[in-house]
Order: sequence, then C-alpha cells, then structure tokens
Amino acid sequence: MRLCIVMPTLDEEAALARHLPAALAAADLVVVSDGGSTDRTLAIAEELGARVVRGEPGRGQQLNRGARAGLAAGADLLVFVHADTVLPPGAPAALRAAVARGARGGAFLVRFDSELWKMRLGGWLVNLRTRWVRLPLGDQAQFATRETFAALGGFRDWPLLEDVDFAWRLRRAGAMAILDARVTTSARRFLEHGSLRTVATNWLIWLLFLLGVSPHRLARFYGKIR
Repeated sequence: MRLCIVMPTLDEEAALARHLPAALAAADLVVVSDGGSTDRTLAIAEELGARVVRGEPGRGQQLNRGARAGLAAGADLLVFVHADTVLPPGAPAALRAAVARGARGGAFLVRFDSELWKMRLGGWLVNLRTRWVRLPLGDQAQFATRETFAALGGFRDWPLLEDVDFAWRLRRAGAMAILDARVTTSARRFLEHGSLRTVATNWLIWLLFLLGVSPHRLARFYGKIR
C-alpha cells in the first residue's frame, strides 16, 4: 500500500525545513502543494526531495492538486499533513493497519508543541471533541484511501473549512478511524493571536458557516491561511 503525504504550503520555509525530512521518511511519496510562496519554501521542498505542484492559493485547491499528483504516481492512501504538523512514530504502520481493518479514512488525535497548561488543556479538549463528534480537523492529519477520496470527490474548493466538510462527508461514508496516536501540531496561531481570541474566532466562523455564510466570505475573518 503506497502511502502519499500531501502537504499544502504558503510561505512555510521554517516549518518545512524542520518537518519535511520526517514526512519523507514516513511516506513513499510527499507532494508539497504550494499556493504561491515568496520565500524559500519551494527551494527547500525540491532540495529535500519532495514532489512539488504549484497553483493558486486556497487550502481546498491545494489539497486536491496534491492529491491528484499523488494518485497519478500510484498512491493507495492519501494523508494530508500541514507543514507545521508532525506524524507520530509508527504512523505509517498504524495507517496501513487501520485500512487493513476496514477503515476508509480518518485522522489522528493531536497535541500542541507547547507545554503551556492552556495548550495541554486545548489538546485534551480537541481530542475529547474528536472522540465525541468524530469530526477531526485538518491539523490532525486526515487520511483517505484512493477509492474513498475519489468517491467523495475530494475536498471542496474552499479557502477554509474544507477540512470540516471533508470530515463530515467521510464520517457519513462510514468506516472512519480515529487513531489514538497523536500528531504534534504548532501552537503558533494561538500564541501569536492569543488563545481566547483564536478559539473565539474559530467558534464564530463555525457558527456563521452553520448559518449559511460562505467559506469564501468567512476567510476574511481568519487571516493568512497556510
């Protein structure tokens, strides 16, 4: 089972330099799907040996472009990993075992790369929500088999909330696996903008989305999307 990591990027040179080597070691193929970086993101990706695809910015578009490249290269399992997220040890075996047990897709639990008590609490709450409602988000390394990704039609062409929508459709398709191992993801947005402000902004965006506001309009609230 060929495993392909798809990594969307936009000006992620620092995160890519730190985390891309581990992704390359874990997967048969890593596709960096860039949305117009002006720093050394593309140079680093190419120097380290990732396959690079380029196009317009937008998380949904970038994930789909990367997935198409991975599938064209013969990938059987797609894993969508943010540039500031690291898979746990043993992730490839855990992913393949989950699919062998019948999972069509899913994600991992999560921890933040900060020992601050509020970030440890935040990780615990995210994992509680994930287990309860079974809607893991993009920073939890969502994954899907080739067949399932095709059946779902990939991600929506949205600048954000594409991960919520994808998880929702994946859950409805059945056989979703939430893997107990934890990916480590960056707490930078919470630390840069403030934990309470970031959480409040996220909840406001989700509420407005449920009320029917377009993700393209909601992207204005979020700021730079990587």
